[in-house]
Amino acid sequence: MTVLNVAMVGSDDLARSIAKASDQRDVHTYVHKEMTPNGTKILSLIRPAKYPERLRPFLNALSTSRAGIIEIEAINATLGETLVAFASADIKDGLAIIAPKDGTWIDEEQVKTLFTQAGLKNWTFEQNDGILLRERLYDILSKMESVLEESKEHPLVVPIDQHFNVKGIGLVAIGYVQAGTIRVHDEVTLLPALGSGDVKSLQVMDDDVDSATAGDRVGIALRNAKEDHLNGDTMIVHPAVNDKRTGTTIPLSLDAHKVSEVHLNRSPFQKKELQVGDVVHASVDLQFVVGRIQECEGDDLVVQWEHPLYIRSHQPPPVLLAQLDSKPRIMGSCSIKQRNSSAQ
Repeated sequence: MTVLNVAMVGSDDLARSIAKASDQRDVHTYVHKEMTPNGTKILSLIRPAKYPERLRPFLNALSTSRAGIIEIEAINATLGETLVAFASADIKDGLAIIAPKDGTWIDEEQVKTLFTQAGLKNWTFEQNDGILLRERLYDILSKMESVLEESKEHPLVVPIDQHFNVKGIGLVAIGYVQAGTIRVHDEVTLLPALGSGDVKSLQVMDDDVDSATAGDRVGIALRNAKEDHLNGDTMIVHPAVNDKRTGTTIPLSLDAHKVSEVHLNRSPFQKKELQVGDVVHASVDLQFVVGRIQECEGDDLVVQWEHPLYIRSHQPPPVLLAQLDSKPRIMGSCSIKQRNSSAQ
């Protein structure tokens, strides 16, 4: 089974023309499955229903996605911020649909120029036809299939956004597998609590499965785990290995940053200059962590985080930096490294 998660800024009607509505929370999801000789191929549209009013659900959708859809109803500040966000998240493949409101007109050439300026030159402009759009998304899935398969072999990272107790099952944690593979009977570590647990069972799209891989939204039934080790910032990973007998040492897949050296790759639409003392937010792997700038020299920053910011040690994805008083709110993406304790 291969899943292509698609972040979408657009209407419910457009989403439903492409895929079947599934979960309807702050982030609405829509799923379409196709059986092929090479296995099941799944499109999962992730639509932040309250964007632009709420930024975090949109950033979470970008965190989980490899492709995008933007429905363009007007050329305005929200469109500019949307383009900045997709480009900063390094989502190079996507579909744009021009859909002006009744009685209005949109200059398609002007929109295409904006996409190019933002860094989304590979996106294609399509007609508002759900079947055609679905075909285009499957083309993107085919193009990315080797990358999607490779990500299943990476060290495990599962950010948890819900948890509850189920009668007869016990403690269940729900989240997106961002990288790697989780299997029934795996031992896992819960960060930041450094708690432990065992995987009792797994469920993907209401089906019991033996494993869940990168791209899957998974329900994890945990044995021998404490509920107070699960909260809105929990990350599930495989335990570190330090086997003296075999000489095998494998660290945790995530590094906890308290203070980071940050180089901002500024969006071309972003004019605001950050200063010492400014509050910023970092978005990566469904985290949204508040930080304060301690040092600033142009786009080179030192940021102290209110809570640990977890960064993958293997092929980390882009970290988006937001400043909620800016327009657009997305400053850009950043490269980030942990400042060691002696430098702090």
